[in-house]
Amino acid sequence: MRNIAVKIMYDGSRYHGWQYQKNAVTVQERIETVLSELTRQNVSVCGCSRTDAGVHALEYVFNFKSDTKIPVDKLPYAINTHLGEDSIAAVAASEVCEDFSARFSSKGKRYVYKIWNSNIENPFTSNYSWFVPYKLDIEKMTKAAPLFSGVHDFSAFMAAGGSQKTTIRTIRDCKVSKSLEWKEQIEIEVEADAFLYNMVRIISGTLAEVGMGRIRVEDIPEIIKSCDRRSAGMTAPPEGLFLKKVFFETELF
Repeated sequence: MRNIAVKIMYDGSRYHGWQYQKNAVTVQERIETVLSELTRQNVSVCGCSRTDAGVHALEYVFNFKSDTKIPVDKLPYAINTHLGEDSIAAVAASEVCEDFSARFSSKGKRYVYKIWNSNIENPFTSNYSWFVPYKLDIEKMTKAAPLFSGVHDFSAFMAAGGSQKTTIRTIRDCKVSKSLEWKEQIEIEVEADAFLYNMVRIISGTLAEVGMGRIRVEDIPEIIKSCDRRSAGMTAPPEGLFLKKVFFETELF
């Protein structure tokens, strides 16, 4: 039995997240259907993350086990042919060791959150950014972002419904910058060893409230220490969130 890792990207606008649901179309369901057709076996995949409905992925990794004879270098093309116009694209595939798990072998992830900060909404970014029509103070947001870095209990940045065993996480990098493509677009990047439920969206909402003047830069450390969700900012909407990079001990592709 081969263990195969696959890197994909997807537009989450038309999907109810990654994970399989009985009454909604998800990315996992679509991938498993395609792989089952290709291999003529019942395929179950293990994904690196549970992205929410409307969230996108510039890089997502899953693995599955099969005795298929399809060469790994041909597999992305075969997957894409079967997917058609499904807003999902397989980018690369490789054969990995038997005990590899896209979920448990991950050493961290990097997300980017995009805010369209203009009084006029851009129709080309509306599904891929949070439209904020009032001026944000990006200088204050830039100063606040690094205050999230380090090892902390991030309970204040976890939405209800999270089931993690521990709420302690290590943020390795958190920064705010202007997009190189659009001057109206602000990008928040967060890299950590792991994330709590809606953690990046709540950090992004909190930084946006810093930009609005509702939260002071110097309040961030106290908000983290409070471990109280009520003290942090709003949960930013899903359409601005992208999984940008998944890290493993060795390069897979």
